[in-house]
Amino acid sequence: MRMAKQKSFFCFLCFLLVILWSEQVTMGKVIIRAGVVLDMNSAVGKMAESCISAAETDFYARNADYRTRISLATRNSKGDVVTAASAALDLMKNEEVEAIIGPQRSSEAKFVIELGAKTQVPILSFSATSPALTPVQSNYFIRTAQSDSSQVKAIASIVETYGWREIVLIYEGTEYGIALVPYLLNALHAIRTRVPYESCIPSSSDDTEIMSELQKIKKMQESVFLVHMTASMGSRLFLLAKSAGMMSEGYAWLVTTGLSTLLDPVNAKVMDSMEGVLGVKPYVPKSIELEGFKSRWKKNFNSENLFGLWAYDTVWAIAMAVERAGIVHSRFLKQNASNRSVDLAALGISEMGPRLLKSILNTTFDGLSGKFQLVKGEMAPFAFEIFNVVGRSEMVIGYWTQKGGLSQSLDSSSKITHSNSKTKLKQPIWPGRAIQQPKKLRIGVPVRSSFIEFIEVKWDQQNNETNISGFSAQVFFAVLDILPFPLPYEFIPFMNKSSRKSAGTYDDLLRQIKFQKFDAVVGDTTIVAYRSSYVDFTLPYSESGITMVVLMKRDERDNMWIFLKPLSPKLWLVTGLAFFVTGLVVWLLEHRTNREFRGTPEQQLGTVIWFSFSTLVFAHRERPENNLTRFVLIIWIFVVLIISQSYTASLASMLTVQRMHPAFVDVKEIKRNNYFVGHQKDSFVKDFLKKELLFNDTMLREYSTPEEYHDALSRGSHNGGVAAIFDEIPYVRRFLNDKYRCSKFQMVGPTYQTDGFGFAFPLNSPLVSDFSRAILNVTEDHDKMEEIKRKSFGREITCEDQGAETSSGGLRLSSFAGLFLISGVASISSLLIYIIRFLRSNYPASNTMNEQSMWLRILEVLKVLEPHLRLATCMK
Repeated sequence: MRMAKQKSFFCFLCFLLVILWSEQVTMGKVIIRAGVVLDMNSAVGKMAESCISAAETDFYARNADYRTRISLATRNSKGDVVTAASAALDLMKNEEVEAIIGPQRSSEAKFVIELGAKTQVPILSFSATSPALTPVQSNYFIRTAQSDSSQVKAIASIVETYGWREIVLIYEGTEYGIALVPYLLNALHAIRTRVPYESCIPSSSDDTEIMSELQKIKKMQESVFLVHMTASMGSRLFLLAKSAGMMSEGYAWLVTTGLSTLLDPVNAKVMDSMEGVLGVKPYVPKSIELEGFKSRWKKNFNSENLFGLWAYDTVWAIAMAVERAGIVHSRFLKQNASNRSVDLAALGISEMGPRLLKSILNTTFDGLSGKFQLVKGEMAPFAFEIFNVVGRSEMVIGYWTQKGGLSQSLDSSSKITHSNSKTKLKQPIWPGRAIQQPKKLRIGVPVRSSFIEFIEVKWDQQNNETNISGFSAQVFFAVLDILPFPLPYEFIPFMNKSSRKSAGTYDDLLRQIKFQKFDAVVGDTTIVAYRSSYVDFTLPYSESGITMVVLMKRDERDNMWIFLKPLSPKLWLVTGLAFFVTGLVVWLLEHRTNREFRGTPEQQLGTVIWFSFSTLVFAHRERPENNLTRFVLIIWIFVVLIISQSYTASLASMLTVQRMHPAFVDVKEIKRNNYFVGHQKDSFVKDFLKKELLFNDTMLREYSTPEEYHDALSRGSHNGGVAAIFDEIPYVRRFLNDKYRCSKFQMVGPTYQTDGFGFAFPLNSPLVSDFSRAILNVTEDHDKMEEIKRKSFGREITCEDQGAETSSGGLRLSSFAGLFLISGVASISSLLIYIIRFLRSNYPASNTMNEQSMWLRILEVLKVLEPHLRLATCMK
């Protein structure tokens, strides 16, 4: 009993000593009143009150020598705007506070800020982050937190690095939620990301209404969402989203700081529903003070909650500012004093308010949340943390800074360490515990049975995969390498599953984008005007145009009458007539005086013809005596020289140069003769032939393979084939990429302009501009394009190449057969005529040899001819 009394007395003595010490400490100190307005019914409010109390104790424990002390008066706003305003009025009038910490929410702070401006009392808010409130509007409003608008560039960087070109915005229908929307939309627009739908959920919505909105969004087949909400509504949203099946594989969710800074207070069930969510929140650097604070207060609350840290630093900022401002007393200058607690006119003006405001704005120190420094009345952002909700915890996957952008880590000097990865972030876990990024691009691919050098679909039955190859595929892969962001995709062949053959035309394939079955089409799809009404094309990556290929006529060198070809029939006729007329003129001029132009009529006619034609080789023996004759011959010999030289050159060209003569060169000729023409199956060329070139549908025939092209052109229009085939230049070049075909067929006629091959996307897709820029980089890289073409087509053989490989081989015997035939006929005919004349002139002598045999007659004739044959031999 005695021991108990002694123990009680000892406790009383200790208590008394503590009181005396406290009095000693505060004795001689200037007490400055400051107010606090919080929602004590909320988790954030309770946490903030504890942090504020701890901050006051810690500050003066470390700075016991300060001449000033702040005394905090706390009021409960109960989450109500009117109550918050009333509490602020009470603090200003009855407590005469020199500063107010709070209110907690942006909606509550709006009116309190006006009161602060009227009374010159600084209003410091650590949680009113709405960009609708800004220190620019009121000098006495100080935001000791980062504005929500400071995070939009970090959010845009995340969206951009994952290549999301469409994202649905879901936000809270309050002033806090609505105020950030314009900033988010501008940031997303800057990176060319479209927001197809904005979902505004009123704060008064019940679970049924929220679920209805989520089901509406789900039916839109959107899979990437950006959420800007407070913790209370955000928790409900994610619980309902999980029930709606929208937290499974294939979805992506990104949350703003409004929800991410409050993830710690939410319960385990909510955290489970948010697995796979990405978020941003201000980066808090590690420090000894922060670790010590966490160890002391971890039993009461989670000290890593950012609002609690900002509240802690706010108290330190006010305490420092009060000391440095040299405030020695606290007094309001009253105006029209009144006993009514809500009389605005009776508030008066704080005498020390302007000095305290200036001191707070100039206060800097290293706080628990990082460096405390105010820029234009609010906290300057340093860096943002990018985190991923995994299980019931947050995994940091990267950071963002204004100067460095995204990175995977920060070193000890708080400098960005960049990564060569396209995403610049660590691998996250997506909803449904998926590793692959959601929102795969569903790419439709045409299934071809011919010209597979452009696009070919192959099935890997063992791994159940679809692989594509060919020129278009190689260009697509090269473009993906250049894109500044990763682009998950899957190829979906446009085919009948049972037959594995094409399910329709290229137009049918492109319309699947309009029907939202495909997100893009990769293949040899031609950019045509009418198709642009339901899809958007990238810039072309290949040559363009529709042309005509026809059969070549037989080589003229195989024609035995080729020597007649250099001159036209009319020119032959005129030339022959000129020879005769010239000879006749010369005869008329020389006949009377020159004996060589006299004789029998037959002789004179022969002289006329012989003389004129002998001038071709200058073999005429007759000497003209008349000067007029000489003048005529000078002119005529010059004419003969020009004609003979031109004839020689033209004939030499025909015999030595391989000439290509297409069967048709004009579309009008084909239409006029009602010849059949061909086109590629399932191609838009059919509609082009009917609408642009006005071919009748009955005159069109479709083919699929180069072999069918070859057969149809070879047979011709009258034998079940076609006179010409119309197709796009790339296909025609592939058809002619053969030694035999190139010598037998030719691309002729005009080229009808098209825009070439391109990749197709939905209308207004932001991916079009990204792909177009990448295509320009690929096509302008000559070495890369040559490598792609060589890999897809091999070595291309042109007609010029074959000209070198299949030379003419010199002059052919067949080319001169006609000349030899004429010469032979003339010689034999002359010989026969001579023999007949000779026999007739010597008929009596031969008549005496009736008894002799035929051989003896022939020998007799040969004896008679022997002198003539000897003379001919001597002349040689």
